[in-house]
Amino acid sequence: MLQRIAILGTGLLGASTGLALRAAGFPGEIIGWNRSPEQGQAAVSNGSIDSLAPDIFTAVRGSQIILLATPIYSILDLMEQLSGVLTPAQLLTDVGSTKAIITAAGNRLYNQPGRAGFLPGHPMAGKELGGATNAEAAIFHNAVWIFTTLASDDNPAQLPPAAVELAAEWRTWVKAFGCRMLDIDAARHDELIAWVSHLPQFLATAFTALIEDQVGDTDELKAVGGRALREMTRLGASPYSMWRDIAYTNTDSIARSLHALEQRLAHIRENLRTPELRDEFDLANRFRKG
Repeated sequence: MLQRIAILGTGLLGASTGLALRAAGFPGEIIGWNRSPEQGQAAVSNGSIDSLAPDIFTAVRGSQIILLATPIYSILDLMEQLSGVLTPAQLLTDVGSTKAIITAAGNRLYNQPGRAGFLPGHPMAGKELGGATNAEAAIFHNAVWIFTTLASDDNPAQLPPAAVELAAEWRTWVKAFGCRMLDIDAARHDELIAWVSHLPQFLATAFTALIEDQVGDTDELKAVGGRALREMTRLGASPYSMWRDIAYTNTDSIARSLHALEQRLAHIRENLRTPELRDEFDLANRFRKG
């Protein structure tokens, strides 16, 4: 039975996971760690974690499941640091937003004889504002929690037997959060997420930056700006620190989606007075209805 979970990274997703565990009735200990002591203390204060460990090695000692909830390159760094410390009776998992690079590292460092298990994960949940103070269990309600393929033809990595049981128990808790689960190939994950998550973010960022450049913060803009402006600029105001690692680790898929969008916008621009504009609206409405 799962008795202790370590959450490394007590920002929005890490702290929200702790709150979701408690809301779902997890009876064991939740220990946390954060590079920022202030963020760590905030997670203790709001009940996301029971206590704050002074370092990652103290946090993982005795923990059956370790959740990595930091930016992507920090996840990769923590995976390296812990690879020689964790045992086959422990399971490492994560919430990273891109999966190909993390899954490959997991197959190389874990899921091998004598090593701990690694289960790559990505909850499709979040907010534009990070930090433990913005955490809430409800962000996972009706969200999809993705797990990416562990094995590949050139690296048939396998979860150790003890980790298989822990992975099944972790999935049970994820379901208890109110999540639906999806297993998918890591490369396919990055391709799809570029379209449905990364492209909207960069579109909103470009739009918001353009509005700031062209119009600025004027009273007239506030007066005429409606829901569309509020929603686009809300997303566009997401911090660079949150998206830098995503841009670095899913560059090709994001670049392809941006290029396709550029071509589509050019097509609309060239057909503002032709029936083809109606076709674009028809396609958009067909997708929405579907």
